[in-house]
Amino acid sequence: MNRQIPQSLSPQDCLVAVMIAVSASDEQIRTAELVKIESTVNHLPIFASYDVDRINVTAQTVFDLFSVEDGLDALFGLVRENLPERLYETAYALACDVAAADGTLQDEELRILEEIRYELNIDRLHAAAIERGARARHLRG
Repeated sequence: MNRQIPQSLSPQDCLVAVMIAVSASDEQIRTAELVKIESTVNHLPIFASYDVDRINVTAQTVFDLFSVEDGLDALFGLVRENLPERLYETAYALACDVAAADGTLQDEELRILEEIRYELNIDRLHAAAIERGARARHLRG
């Protein structure tokens, strides 16, 4: 069944899509990552008026895009078109939090984080600070 890929997403949809893309990048969505996404949506001010039912719709969009050639490029195109530039670093920070949520970084997660940095033009120094913060928040005792 071929679903229609939406032409636009809300800024919040874009943030959720980036988090889901990181989680799905290694073809195994871990419980810790899902909990992190849900917790993020439930607690951050940017999501205050977000309909949490949209998470499933957005997830399906990401999965549909991942199933086609150049789907990741299409996803980044949607994100760049629909996410205000002032939220690019927020998207990267949320992506890092999801990647770090299960305590390990898989090669696929590292690759997609690199791709997000590139596609959203995240300054290398800013990226390093964001990554260090994510690592600090997700250390295990």
